[in-house]
Amino acid sequence: MTLCVPTLLALLLTFCLPTLAQTPPPPPAEKLKFGPLFKHETVLNISLNTNIKAVLRDRGNSPVDHWAVLTYGRKKKKPLALPVKVRVRGHFRKGHCAFPPLLLDIDKRKKKNSVFAYQNRLKLVTHCSSGDYIEREYLVYKLYNLLTDYSFRVRPVRVTYEDSAGTRKPEIQNAFLIEDEGDMAKRNKAKPFKLKQVSMTRVDSMQMATVSVFEFMIGNTDWSVPFMHNVKLLARNEEGPPVPVPYDFDHSGIVSAHYAHPPEILELSSVRERLYRGLQYSPETFQKVFDRFRQVKPQMYALYTTNTTLSSKYIKTTINYLDDFYAIIDDPKSLKRVFIYGGGKKINAVIKGL
Repeated sequence: MTLCVPTLLALLLTFCLPTLAQTPPPPPAEKLKFGPLFKHETVLNISLNTNIKAVLRDRGNSPVDHWAVLTYGRKKKKPLALPVKVRVRGHFRKGHCAFPPLLLDIDKRKKKNSVFAYQNRLKLVTHCSSGDYIEREYLVYKLYNLLTDYSFRVRPVRVTYEDSAGTRKPEIQNAFLIEDEGDMAKRNKAKPFKLKQVSMTRVDSMQMATVSVFEFMIGNTDWSVPFMHNVKLLARNEEGPPVPVPYDFDHSGIVSAHYAHPPEILELSSVRERLYRGLQYSPETFQKVFDRFRQVKPQMYALYTTNTTLSSKYIKTTINYLDDFYAIIDDPKSLKRVFIYGGGKKINAVIKGL
């Protein structure tokens, strides 16, 4: 049965906090130059030549830069080789993955008129181990792109890792690049907001509610606004509230990585068990957020049903997982149980990061 707006308003009215400042649509950014890298969604084939053993061993608290050469093919032109610096990054994956995530620092003087024009420092999300988790997490970023421009753009890449020392055979793996935080901020006419210990009550209400409901939809509890854990904040001006932008979704239920587990304090059976960890917003705010999710539902499902790289079993499981989410936001009793009472779980538990 479809839930009507009056029913939802009446159901939530006495339980929600007053709504905070609402998010205006981001201003157009056509005049700003960001280069072609994230304007396309086709897989970009690149090779990365560096001392692989030295990179894999560099997993301490202060990783260093390793010189490398990034090469990619071009239509009707010779392959272009770019000098780059490679550094191991991350927290959990750096210590638990066979191949850690990387940060690429591209030489500014060499990238003009290339696909990496106007790029500088890029996060490369690597394969970690076996499995198709890269493709799964990439699609989560695409899901959030459908909801708001306050989101990180991503580009799938096929990487050939070549060992400059000649001690390892070349290895080909899927990965994806994440838009630089500064570029994402500029695209939205904003700046990175660096102040920590910011309460969710002080963050833009519409975007915070969108983030919270989205994290619930994908089954992710590994995030925190006060500790800036897997959430970036944007400052649009000196007086307005900061805007939250989520990232790093490998511990979500929709990805279901073999190493993923929920924080023990939340008492969840697995990452597939959902828990809403946001605030209790006004009925009007909740309604607008849920309506946005309903509006992009066909596009969300199409990301999976039209995908040719994931297994049919995973696609079916994921569609069922999304079905469960939409059933919840369309049912009055489930809405009250999940978004007001938190499903009986510790929704105010502090999560500093895994």
